[in-house]
Amino acid sequence: DSGGARDSEGSGDAADAVCDLRGLLSPHATARISYAGPGTPVLLPGRVAGELAAAVGAALDNVRRHARGPGGQEARAWILLEDEPGEVVVTVRDNGPGIPAGRLADAEAEGRMGVALSIRGRLRELGGSAELVSVPGQGTEVELRVPRT
Repeated sequence: DSGGARDSEGSGDAADAVCDLRGLLSPHATARISYAGPGTPVLLPGRVAGELAAAVGAALDNVRRHARGPGGQEARAWILLEDEPGEVVVTVRDNGPGIPAGRLADAEAEGRMGVALSIRGRLRELGGSAELVSVPGQGTEVELRVPRT
C-alpha cells in the first residue's frame, strides 16, 4: 500500500492517521511532470501529509498558469521527495522562464503573492518552511520542508 491514510490508533480520525506521502505526490506525474521519491514509505501524520501535498498542488498550478518552456510550450516540472532524518523535503522545479528580477518584490509590495503566501502559510502552520528561488531564464524552484514530529 503506497498511499492513503492509515489510522494507527484505531480511532478513525484521518487527521491523526499515518499516511505515506508518496501516494499523495505520485499521482501528479504526467507527461510534463516527473516525480521521484524514495522506494520506502514516507510516513507522516495525515494532516501534515495532506497539507504538504496541497502545497505541491498549488506550486504545480502556478507552473501551469504562468510558466512556458522553450518554444512557448507548457513548462515541464519535476517533483523530488526526500526523506531526511529530521525532516521531509519536497522540491518542485520547472523549466519556465523564471520570474523577472524585481517582480517578486513588486508583487509582494502590491499584495499579489497569493499562491506563494498560501504555500508559506501552510508550511508555517506545520512548523516548516517554503523557499522560492527563481532565476530569469532558468525556471523556478519551490522547496518545502516539514519537520518530523
